Amino acid sequence: MKVAIIGYGKMGKAIEQILLQRGHVVVLIIDQHNATDLQSEALKLADVAIEFTTPHTAIQNMQACFAAGVPVVVGTTGWLQHRTDMEAACMAAGSALLHTTNFSLGVNIFFEINRQLARLMAQHTEYSVKVTETHHTAKLDAPSGTAISIAEQILQEQPTLSGWVNSATADKGQLPIESLRIDPAPGTHTVTYRSSIDDIEITHTAHSRQGFALGAVLAAEFLAGKQGIFSMRQVLGL
Repeated sequence: MKVAIIGYGKMGKAIEQILLQRGHVVVLIIDQHNATDLQSEALKLADVAIEFTTPHTAIQNMQACFAAGVPVVVGTTGWLQHRTDMEAACMAAGSALLHTTNFSLGVNIFFEINRQLARLMAQHTEYSVKVTETHHTAKLDAPSGTAISIAEQILQEQPTLSGWVNSATADKGQLPIESLRIDPAPGTHTVTYRSSIDDIEITHTAHSRQGFALGAVLAAEFLAGKQGIFSMRQVLGL
């Protein structure tokens, strides 16, 4: 498989290492020094692109991939207010898009547990629920995209909640997300259900970026040659 890597920070380098270990070929690497190469013919050589950049550049990077007819796996978060537009642009171009807030196998299993727990707890209104996320201080967005995904899954199952806020709140109709920035944490997400009698918690803690990088490569292997909008649930058969 021929792959374009868009974004060559710590994640991009980890993805490159796993791609090479799995026998794939990296045909293009885009970073801040050669961003104009994204408009070159080199992108069209790729079977799939993997994009990990910033919320400010992700949109134009996806558009470039759609224009080149290259399926794109997107790990950048913080741009989801444009998600409907990007999915429409992907479909109009006959391309493929797979975006998730977290590519880790463990996190995606955690997502499934979170949905099921929220479903079980919906009838037990004596419990309040809270999401806590902890990341390194260089993380650009807060709350994390993963925390937002977790919160949205809870909201789908809890009819008494109407939205989330990135702070503590006395409003019982809002789900609080607490964002902590502590080095060198790669990422910890906890959902806590609390009552006067007891607490129920589920937690996922990442130990390195390798799990995210491997998941992104698995997503790229899945997406190559496809058209449409996909998710990690389909990649992992969840």
